[in-house]
Amino acid sequence: MGPTRISTLVVAALAAAALAWLLISTFYYDVTPNLPWLPVVTLAGLAVLEAYAAVNTRARIERRPGREPVNPLLVARFVVLAKASALAGAIFVGGYAALTGWLFVEDTNAAIGDRPSAGAGLLASLALVAAALWLERACRVPEQEDDEDRPAGDRERRPGQR
Repeated sequence: MGPTRISTLVVAALAAAALAWLLISTFYYDVTPNLPWLPVVTLAGLAVLEAYAAVNTRARIERRPGREPVNPLLVARFVVLAKASALAGAIFVGGYAALTGWLFVEDTNAAIGDRPSAGAGLLASLALVAAALWLERACRVPEQEDDEDRPAGDRERRPGQR
């Protein structure tokens, strides 16, 4: 499993934005209730939790003083969570970007009232993507400093090496 590609996230966000723009422009006037704040709070909460997990996991992987070693299975679970959250966050970024853009084009009172929650949703989605990528990066095994000093037979083989 390789690191999450930024291009994958960009394509997912653009596809979600195109679909969201199409749906919003077709059905926005039929759905008149205000946009809810619960998805915004949920996305922001997930971003905070993943950022905390990134800081904590990195400290445990580096075995900083006062930190217990990390369970490798937990790190694998965090990587899966980070990859899924990055993709889901990118989809939400696309959806909220299309919604926010559309709401700033419209001049109706309903559109003006929905702008704050749509903008906050966009920021929370971006924060989730950033926190997920940070968590994924925090789960990497650090490079060994003395890797160059050891004889070639003692070094672990890396993918692509013979």
